[in-house]
Amino acid sequence: MEALMTKRAALKRQAREGGAFDGPDYGQDAKVRRLPTPQGRGWSPHPSNDDRDQSYLKTLKPKSEGQAELLNAIDAHNLTLALGPAGTGKTYLAVAKAVEALEAGKVGRIVLSRPAVEAGESIGFLPGAMEDKLAPYLRPLYDALSDRLSMKRVGALMAEGLIEIAPIGYMRGRTLNNAFVVVDEAQNCTYTQLKMLLTRLGWHSTMVVTGDPHQSDLLPGVSGLADIAEKLTVVPEIAVVKLADRDIVRHPLVASMIGVL
Repeated sequence: MEALMTKRAALKRQAREGGAFDGPDYGQDAKVRRLPTPQGRGWSPHPSNDDRDQSYLKTLKPKSEGQAELLNAIDAHNLTLALGPAGTGKTYLAVAKAVEALEAGKVGRIVLSRPAVEAGESIGFLPGAMEDKLAPYLRPLYDALSDRLSMKRVGALMAEGLIEIAPIGYMRGRTLNNAFVVVDEAQNCTYTQLKMLLTRLGWHSTMVVTGDPHQSDLLPGVSGLADIAEKLTVVPEIAVVKLADRDIVRHPLVASMIGVL
């Protein structure tokens, strides 16, 4: 008994003098021992973990000169047209800037719109409510959102009305104030549809229109994106950014295929 008390006194004195134990006193025969810790700090299996910032935020960085030009154009203009081949990040960058603006409080909501046009193949009748029928067409927008936000947060923001995903046909007659509007796959819109969409822009709002004039699923000559972009080029307050094959950030084979197809 006397030896055990002497051992405890020695451990207490060692802790006071900066020794190895900083926790409760355990008996000599105890099976659980507190690990040694530096003075004034909690124990960590790796020293760098103690100084690591636990918060995580995805940083939006351009991967090409064209993407950098697009990001700068979105920051500087209320209306931006992003034209370019598949894989250049048009949709992703536009949605990412929309999320960034919403999180920073620059806009009150995000409105994402996309034409419900099938890519050369009819998928037939789709069951369910309107949202269920439109889900396959709007899936790329959900994918871009979920990459910047968790799906749980996306669902919560949509339930609150802060994120709205709607087809082109439901945009007529609306005025979009204090919103970040992204119109995706605009090459599948007619001239009249694009004119209608562009005139939805309201106060304190930003609109980004993305599309590839050479990849339209409409009949030849029906797409109005190229004509709209050409006419708006002369308007100094509107940015028309044209991405090229060198801006493709998908698999390198994508750039090679687009160059020959």
